[in-house]
Amino acid sequence: MTITAALVLYSVTWFMTFFVVLPLGTQSQDEANRIEPGTPPGAPADHVVGRKAKLTTLIATPIWAAITGVILSGWITIADLDWFGRMGN
Repeated sequence: MTITAALVLYSVTWFMTFFVVLPLGTQSQDEANRIEPGTPPGAPADHVVGRKAKLTTLIATPIWAAITGVILSGWITIADLDWFGRMGN
């Protein structure tokens, strides 16, 4: 695995984890009874993106390390995942 491939894999893993973590624990303006004029009641009441980014990094790094370990060990290869290529044989 090249350094570029490792960085791309980490980026994809980080953003996928971020989109899972982002809605967790979010309180809407309606639930907080603080609706700002001109915004929908379902909009988030607090901006906690920085804290969620840190949490995402703590979760995504071990996931990335596990995926990288599997790739580098050769435990699962591209040939193992080539289901369509084996169907015709």
